[in-house]
Amino acid sequence: MSRVQHPVENGRNGGPVSRSWWIYRGTGQPLPDIRLADVLPPPPGWRDFDGGPVLPPVPSESAETDRRLGSVGRTTSRQNPHDIDMINTALLLRRPLLVTGRPGIGKSTLAYLVARELGLGRVLHWGITSRSTLHSGLYEYDAIGRAQASLGRGPAAGDTPRTADATEPAAPEGGTGPRIGDFVRLGPLGTALLPYELPRVLLIDELDKSDIDLPSDLLHVLENGSYDIRELVRARHHEARARVFTDDPDATVTVTDGRVRCRAFPFVVITSNGERQFPPAFLRRCVRLDVSPPREDQLATMIAAHFRDQEGRYDDMIRAFVERSRQNGGLATDQLLNAVFLRTAGVREDDESWGELLEALWRELSGAP
Repeated sequence: MSRVQHPVENGRNGGPVSRSWWIYRGTGQPLPDIRLADVLPPPPGWRDFDGGPVLPPVPSESAETDRRLGSVGRTTSRQNPHDIDMINTALLLRRPLLVTGRPGIGKSTLAYLVARELGLGRVLHWGITSRSTLHSGLYEYDAIGRAQASLGRGPAAGDTPRTADATEPAAPEGGTGPRIGDFVRLGPLGTALLPYELPRVLLIDELDKSDIDLPSDLLHVLENGSYDIRELVRARHHEARARVFTDDPDATVTVTDGRVRCRAFPFVVITSNGERQFPPAFLRRCVRLDVSPPREDQLATMIAAHFRDQEGRYDDMIRAFVERSRQNGGLATDQLLNAVFLRTAGVREDDESWGELLEALWRELSGAP
């Protein structure tokens, strides 16, 4: 196994810090001429999974990633060495990364930074609400649609898009009627646990908004890296191989005997705004990272990544934003980006309305008038 050579980082006290074991470096830029499969060590024995057949890596979703991070090749900020330590620890141990911190400081952005730098393809995003369940994250089964298709009232069965593998599933016994798999769609969690050659990146966003039972419900799936699709398990004697939709656009994959087991455990980023406590058993299975507010240099490079030829032009605004954020209990980084965009759109700092606009944009997030 080859070793990645990393540049020297700046420590918390300004001194040099070198992490020879880092794979993810915190730049958000793709690794040059390096395949992750060549540098990622094997998992620990208790986190080694053997799902198959192995699926190839998926392409990136550059438009969504660029929207969140800025274009590839622009200047990007380097994260704190401690943050990079925790991200690499989760990557090597094949454990979920539980990211906490106040709203708007870039917790969910970590998933896109890791996916871009390590070439892990499209990020699977599971946005959590109070109605989210483990089942909805794994898969959905359209029983009504299948019943309508059986009666000839729905779309023709088998009209499915491209497959993620080359294996065509067998038709149901007798060769008539709609296939069950045509009415199954895997959710973000279910797709992440497919047997990919390289880890998928899964963002479970704002888990603290969930029903109280969801974190505990996640334990079994995240520990075992597998799950069953009940409808396909029941039908496995006459439909052993079923082609189902995944969470990726226009993609399907073949599931055998209704059982899914991962091969490369996904890189799971779970974000929380700290609004509730999670069960100790859940916390024990996560690597925990409390994200600090971005530094002035990180905000400056974030602006440079999103706006052309603007590096260094808004240092005074950045300092004012950091001070306002400190006074108001924390502002979101997109509040700064909004202000910079207005300036690039032609609103001048000496315009009469600029002060009022800035007050409106940088209003504190507590909901106070």
